[in-house]
Amino acid sequence: MTVSREVELSGHIIDSGMMQTCFGAIMDLGGSFEVEEFRIGRHETQESYARLTVLADSEGELRTIVHELHQNGANPAHPVDATLEAAPADRVVPPEFYSTTNHPTEIRHEGEWLPVERIEMDCAVVVEPDTRRAYTRVLSAIEAGDLVVTGETGIRVQPPSRPRGREGAFGFMRGGVSSERPSTSTIGKVADAIAETKREGGSVLAVCGPALIHSGAREALAELVREGYVDALSAGNGFAVHDVERDLYGTSLGMDTENLDHPRKGHKHHIYAISEIIRAGSIPAAVEEGLVESGVMYECVAGDVPYVLAGSIRDDGPLPDTITDAVKAQEAIREQAHAADMVLMLSTLLHSVAVGNCLPSTTRVVCVDIDPATVTQLLDRGSAQAIGMVTDVGTFVPILTEQLLDGDRRALDE
Repeated sequence: MTVSREVELSGHIIDSGMMQTCFGAIMDLGGSFEVEEFRIGRHETQESYARLTVLADSEGELRTIVHELHQNGANPAHPVDATLEAAPADRVVPPEFYSTTNHPTEIRHEGEWLPVERIEMDCAVVVEPDTRRAYTRVLSAIEAGDLVVTGETGIRVQPPSRPRGREGAFGFMRGGVSSERPSTSTIGKVADAIAETKREGGSVLAVCGPALIHSGAREALAELVREGYVDALSAGNGFAVHDVERDLYGTSLGMDTENLDHPRKGHKHHIYAISEIIRAGSIPAAVEEGLVESGVMYECVAGDVPYVLAGSIRDDGPLPDTITDAVKAQEAIREQAHAADMVLMLSTLLHSVAVGNCLPSTTRVVCVDIDPATVTQLLDRGSAQAIGMVTDVGTFVPILTEQLLDGDRRALDE
């Protein structure tokens, strides 16, 4: 017996690839479709609309197809209220709970569409009927009695459309990864995007790996922090250790980043640096007593720029500032991610994916790494809004800093 359901797509569904993706998903999953209505937007700002009847051989197959379509922005043509079920215990969600995407989402409750607050992927949605609020919660934060959205009904997802024009600083941010792009011109566009974010009162989060210090980009990033282009920093214990080591001993993981020499006993410098910060009590305490006088962490402390150092099983020390509780580190990173309007991910696979998992798809993301696998894995994990640059971060950050500061100077001259 053939079963069917009507779904609709709206927005820039042609040039965004949404319609092609949905057609392909239906056929790949063994279904078929009939286009009942199709209206094409006839100018740049006008949206398109399509209404489809999706057909499958069984209700189970149809549910699978509709779920996949829903993840890509197709919504039921005749919506009903979302199904709510109470969580039976702390950290326990009802069966078949709705697992979020990172796209803007609305929940239908008592005939009204409620925007889901703090949207991010792989969360449950909790609805408060009294306050008419809907918001995401990670599974570890679910409390007994929370009204959790289950199933697929009464849920509306809207993937952000790709920019249709080239105007504005963000016109180049269309996603994808390439090592073929002209690096200098692309870096200039990233600089324009950062400057525009700051002019609009937005916040820029830098997600950094230790390779940034090894590659000699430390001073350039420190200058970006000092000049107010970085509003928050997310990194691991290793990044901060090597940054401090460079200040105390002139090395990063035992190597002089200027002449690439390996000084005698240089391999001990990183553990010595950790010991000195522990002795001082923290990085801010080390700055206050004059022990640490330069670098990215120094500029964060001096400029009151908040930072999160998330620990891992690999960490030496760790530094007193490092959050070693994984759940608490996630919570701190999540707060940074939701406050950011633009994110620079600089040569760190694990941190980039971790922060990317917390970001709404509307947040602008630039990921830079010498390894193409880093930027492709970020996109594959759901951060499809990111643009990726396969290049040396030691080249990228200094050129970016120069472009931004030159822009400031040109603005002053004018």
